[in-house]
Amino acid sequence: MFAAIGIVVLLVMVFGGFVLAGGALGPVLSALPLEMMIIGGAALGATLIGNSMHEIKLLGSGLMKVFKGAKYTDEDHIDAIKLTSQLMKLLRAEGAVALESHVTDPENSTIFSEFPRLQNDSVVRSMICDPLTLMVVSSGTLDTHAVEDVIDNAIKSQLHEMDEPAHAIQSLADALPALGIVAAVLGVIKTMGSINEPPEVLGKMIGGALVGTFLGVLLAYGFASPMAGRLKQLNAHDQQIFHSIKQVIIASLHGYPQPLVLEAARSGLPPAHRPKLTDLLDLMRGK
Repeated sequence: MFAAIGIVVLLVMVFGGFVLAGGALGPVLSALPLEMMIIGGAALGATLIGNSMHEIKLLGSGLMKVFKGAKYTDEDHIDAIKLTSQLMKLLRAEGAVALESHVTDPENSTIFSEFPRLQNDSVVRSMICDPLTLMVVSSGTLDTHAVEDVIDNAIKSQLHEMDEPAHAIQSLADALPALGIVAAVLGVIKTMGSINEPPEVLGKMIGGALVGTFLGVLLAYGFASPMAGRLKQLNAHDQQIFHSIKQVIIASLHGYPQPLVLEAARSGLPPAHRPKLTDLLDLMRGK
């Protein structure tokens, strides 16, 4: 929502200010298609050169995320805490055997079915089920620090993949000004080949060449770089769900009472999205 509004504001202010200052949009608009073809084509080619198909798909989903917003809602974060807490409570009360069917087959788990969005999310399922499956197959005898290391490695791997699109977009932002210069240089070469033309013709050609530099800078600092920054913000919000899951599991394995387990998970959420502890306790009690 805000990304689309921002793009509209940017275009209106940049080109509106140019027109109000007495500039003519005609030369800019006439040069725009070919200059955009050169810069955009070069950017696309560079992206294909520097990334595999997997990263290209991640880049596409990352760009969509900039406009759609965070993947996980505030309710998802709370549900992840509730879901993991219920599983750990079952492990403590009835042992690894009772937990086995829920973590080895979460698609058919009665506990997971209470949280359909998380049940259908393969990443969250794996983040919860993989370490708990290890505990099931080891009959709950794993060292807590070893479980924490496993979860940390899983989170690190997931965060790396989530941040790949932002890095790719930022790399593109860094390259766009130079690609704009490439387009401008080609325009100058074209102009020099027509040096015998009258000044008014040469002026239009030089102006068209400068559009390339303008586009490169505008696309870099007006579009690509802000998108990369926004995607990093959204990823930082979504990543907290994994840390909440980890805190519930580790705090439970340490034998902490449930209020302290919930506080360990809740306190890691961003302040703007953090529920009150009393509200979370009420939710766990079914109020």
